[in-house]
Amino acid sequence: MSSQDAALVRRQAARARALALTTVSTAGTGHIGADLSAMDILCALYFGVLRGGPDDPDRDRFILSKAHASAAMYSVLALKGMLPEEELATFGSADSRLSTVVSTRVPGIEFNTGSLGHGLSLGAGAALGARVQGSARRTFVLTGDGELQEGSNWEAAMLAASRKLSSLVVIVDRNLAQKGASTEDINALEPLDEKWRSFGWAVRTVDGHDVEELLKVLRDAPLEESRPTCVIASTVKGKGVSFMERNLEWHSRRLTPDLLDQALQELEHGIHN
Repeated sequence: MSSQDAALVRRQAARARALALTTVSTAGTGHIGADLSAMDILCALYFGVLRGGPDDPDRDRFILSKAHASAAMYSVLALKGMLPEEELATFGSADSRLSTVVSTRVPGIEFNTGSLGHGLSLGAGAALGARVQGSARRTFVLTGDGELQEGSNWEAAMLAASRKLSSLVVIVDRNLAQKGASTEDINALEPLDEKWRSFGWAVRTVDGHDVEELLKVLRDAPLEESRPTCVIASTVKGKGVSFMERNLEWHSRRLTPDLLDQALQELEHGIHN
């Protein structure tokens, strides 16, 4: 991995954060805290990890299970040239294809998601399908940590391990927060790494905002030949904007024009460096 790779991802993440902030502010709705915590992961995937173009049947697949981070997803796709940047201004409106949870009406979205907890099941099915088709493609699933309180995740985790679906890679956006409280106050997940290992997965914990670390572990996936991989990415909800970081109010709070200006000023340095 070159230093240029990491620098590109960091620049694109700063740009995508600015786009997501503007998108959510214009719409008056969204989940900006979740958007910002996931952004480095999304940009590492889309600008440094995923293999194959959109028309390649053996392209890697990506599933956004935490579909409420839709403004982040659409912003990244806009930077990839898969949808017009000006279309972001329609986010959340009744006649827009940019719904507040991701939809396959948008180019680059492989699966409809939104009901928390079913993205991993889709991923397990996609990985099993790749095996049946004799394809070497990998399937990446990004989940929130709050949604791991849904039992369907653990059913899918058992299936993936029992079928030795090594092409399946789950990334947990471990920002320790969900609507209204810490995940550990609502339904504690720790020790999360031990839970995944006990289900038969290869597990790695990384800093979810360290681009070099993200690129290395995701490019190296799968971590083991006969086990699915879980990457627990330790993140900060609202990352990149000081008044949002670790502030539970910013799970879905409205972003006023004045606050948007303040947030964009904080991000400007990252965009130009």
